[in-house]
Amino acid sequence: MTANLREIKVFTTFPHRCSYLPEKEATTLFVDPRQTISPELYTELSLMGFRRSGDHIYRPHCNNCNACVAARVFASEFKPSKSQRRVINTNQDLRLEITDSVIDDEAYELYERYISGKHADGDMFPPDRDQYESFLNNSLGSTRYFRLYEKDKLVCVAVSDEMLDGLAAIYTFYDPDLEKRSLGTFAVLLQISHAKRRALPYVYLGYWIENCQKMNYKTRFKPLEMLSGGRWYGESSAQPSELSAIPVVNIPPEA
Repeated sequence: MTANLREIKVFTTFPHRCSYLPEKEATTLFVDPRQTISPELYTELSLMGFRRSGDHIYRPHCNNCNACVAARVFASEFKPSKSQRRVINTNQDLRLEITDSVIDDEAYELYERYISGKHADGDMFPPDRDQYESFLNNSLGSTRYFRLYEKDKLVCVAVSDEMLDGLAAIYTFYDPDLEKRSLGTFAVLLQISHAKRRALPYVYLGYWIENCQKMNYKTRFKPLEMLSGGRWYGESSAQPSELSAIPVVNIPPEA
């Protein structure tokens, strides 16, 4: 594992407009796309703050800015808050399916509605089928798609990579007309529950940015750990608790 880290090549992009802090310029460090990424190497890169987007594994590498902080939930110690329990109860009628592909019309049509309804001012608007399939593909063979159905209607998809020490929450999209269900929150709770069932201690949530409102939801999942100076800091204990002693959040039954 260590040898692979020493041998891999990384590249940087030219400075470009930051997607999260409009007044900033961003530079991205990414792993050579030709590099074979094993589960061990993917896990090690994630521990160093890297994320996956499509075929690319990257992390911010900006001059004079360290606002993007990698964050992960210590899933094995997680206990839902009162408001999160309400979200769980609200969505107990949903049916769960877990698949290894999202390249289908049903999922894309939901994604199209989500981008148009929630992110019409963002970089991914207008939605595009090729961009969608490239962004959310299963290029490493480790991706799972948590599909939630209201009766026979697909209402939410959470995209998650499984690594050796946890899940990486890649992206979630859902029916924009179902705001009262808080499906974005429920998708994170679902992945935390799945990590517990798989005896995986962490769920990686990507980057937390203090001055970016749409990233604030991440701090509602505790205990939360953040990467700083090459070390993870947070509210969790030094060692994971006994998994068998921690209650698993109830989730919809799989089909």
